[in-house]
Amino acid sequence: MLRGLNPLLSPDLLHALRAMGHGDDIVIADANFPAHSNGQRVVRLDGITATAALEAVLQVLSLDSFVPDPALTMEVVGNPTEIPPVVAAFQEIVNEVADNPVMIAGLERHAFYERGRKAFVILQTGETRLYGNILLKKGVIKP
Repeated sequence: MLRGLNPLLSPDLLHALRAMGHGDDIVIADANFPAHSNGQRVVRLDGITATAALEAVLQVLSLDSFVPDPALTMEVVGNPTEIPPVVAAFQEIVNEVADNPVMIAGLERHAFYERGRKAFVILQTGETRLYGNILLKKGVIKP
């Protein structure tokens, strides 16, 4: 344990977050997401919700302020304008915790998978709510 850090930030997750550079992506994925078949690196937080993981990650990770959409979720198949409850909860967390609060944008399912394949790390959670996936682009630490 370390002081001042959310205990959900496991050693493997902290290592991945620290190794990421500006512009690298992290996917916080639900339990249904094909993390191991899509990801270069996968860190697991089984039994942890995606919302709890998002809150913990945003306590230490800056969002990129140089791109229009540094936070993306997967759109609902067949109804891209629908906002699932988990995505509404993601937005509340981004508003409250992120250093650079933004409106979360949506990305079509297959486009989200493609971005996930290129992500630096996929954080596989135990989230069971459908569409509990969010992609974050790491920003810089401002003095």
